[in-house]
Amino acid sequence: MTAKRVLTRNVDVDQYIAAAPVPAQPVLRQLRHVIKTAAPKAEERISYGMPSYEYHGRLVYFAAFKNHVGLYAVGNEHDSYAKELNAYLSGKSTARFLIGQPLPAASIRKVVQARVRENETNASNADRTSMRTAK
Repeated sequence: MTAKRVLTRNVDVDQYIAAAPVPAQPVLRQLRHVIKTAAPKAEERISYGMPSYEYHGRLVYFAAFKNHVGLYAVGNEHDSYAKELNAYLSGKSTARFLIGQPLPAASIRKVVQARVRENETNASNADRTSMRTAK
């Protein structure tokens, strides 16, 4: 199974992980735990056929593939992610973790926490802007 097969189903994250290749499932469970620990207020859902986490906007997504698990950190603070996940980056905001290799949990936690701070700042700035325009 690849991420594309999951795209056609309406599933929750537990079902997504259960449908993933068996070797990827422990990595997905660990990645999910790291994300939920780093962003306990984030809402978990399936978006674009992948597990997604939102808190004041999108935080991160992840997806299972045959040989790796992808983590997609959206946002403007890319430079801070690149430092933490440099060895795993395969694109501007895409990290690939090979199945069977240790997951860099501490680095992932830092990236998710940076995304939380970024979204909180953006939400706070938007609140201040809307209060000024409402006067």
